[in-house]
Amino acid sequence: MASVLDSVNQRTQLVGKNRLELLLFRLNGKQLYGINVFKVREVLQCPKLTIMPRSDPIVRGVASVRGRTIPVMDLALATSLKALDNPEKGFVIITEYNMKEQGFLVSAVERIVNLNWEEIHPPPQGTGRDHYLTAVTRLDDELVEVIDVEKVLSEVSPSSEEILTDSLTEQVRISALSKKILIVDDSSVARKQVLRCLQAVGVEVVALNDGRAAYEYLHQMLQEGKNPADEFLMMISDIEMPEMDGYTLTAQIRDEPRLKDLHILLHTSLSGVFNKAMVAKVGADDFLAKFRPDDLVDRVVERIQAVDGL
Repeated sequence: MASVLDSVNQRTQLVGKNRLELLLFRLNGKQLYGINVFKVREVLQCPKLTIMPRSDPIVRGVASVRGRTIPVMDLALATSLKALDNPEKGFVIITEYNMKEQGFLVSAVERIVNLNWEEIHPPPQGTGRDHYLTAVTRLDDELVEVIDVEKVLSEVSPSSEEILTDSLTEQVRISALSKKILIVDDSSVARKQVLRCLQAVGVEVVALNDGRAAYEYLHQMLQEGKNPADEFLMMISDIEMPEMDGYTLTAQIRDEPRLKDLHILLHTSLSGVFNKAMVAKVGADDFLAKFRPDDLVDRVVERIQAVDGL
């Protein structure tokens, strides 16, 4: 399975074309799940796990993988399903989120599929476990659920939201009161993290769930005679989103003369090395890995200072 993940460079061709590749896997039962290939470092038969005392029950242990110690989480247990039996017979998907590596224990790994983000939809409401899903799609008449991994990680190992940077001066706070920022993210956990961070700065926030909603919102502003670049200090957008991803959203904004001056920060848990190269390709102004509240505040402060000449 690891061999199917070796050609990441070829996948850069998907950028700006609103496409993604999902690695399909199963937990307990027949339900099919997917995870973005860009977040996957490798897939391997479950290695020997060392139990860690007083760790979260979701963490089945830690594994030594190529000299690195990586926590391995039971993804079934993390999403309110029955814990996987016989983990030694399962597989571990090694991923990178928010600059950290972790493994997710699954019962079976299937294949990689290439899809259009327009085929990926927000989860239906009222499905019981929808709060653990960030998107769904259909493949060969089978439902594929995309788990909100950021929610899982926030429950197992919450990120600190404390703001320690000294860039947030009184002068900046006063200027921030007249500023508005648009945030776009399909993860409810990520939206709330960014919202709380920006509220601490003092700016007004408009929050939307996906790229298509954001693009339609901006066009509605144009129809009302408003210039989004004048209305918003910046747009902070996730990359992985149903309907329209952040790369495509950025590229389409840059292709629209009336929107092209909007300042765009791509804010994502995807691999930083890859994304830094892609920022220039789609025309974003900046890139920031999730979730670092001080770094995010610093970026907002820099933008306030640039606009107000502070």
